[in-house]
Amino acid sequence: MATLIEGPHPGGFLIWEVLRDYTRETVTLASGAGKLASGTVLGKITTGGKYTVLAPAATNGSQNVAGILWDNADATDADAFGVVLVRGPVIANRHELVWPEAATEAQIAAATTALAALGIVLR
Repeated sequence: MATLIEGPHPGGFLIWEVLRDYTRETVTLASGAGKLASGTVLGKITTGGKYTVLAPAATNGSQNVAGILWDNADATDADAFGVVLVRGPVIANRHELVWPEAATEAQIAAATTALAALGIVLR
């Protein structure tokens, strides 16, 4: 018998949002960001304003939390468009977010605080 594995659904991490036309923006994901899953926590590169995976050790702006990716996207070889939750009020399931692989507990705590400052509360 075959085993089926279901991946994350677009916005599956979302518990509640006030109004999707207010909380979400279509943005450009920077080439080289790779294959990104729904719920990936993103930073925003200062020069050019493109979004990429949160990189706590970076110095190009991507070390600052800028939002959460709504749906899967592939920015491996070229820039891609993506829908991102950039402001709240929003409540998200913290257990379904995708954090950088090497992120420490302290970095995740700081990013959680930064998301709250955007109006995105984790439960």
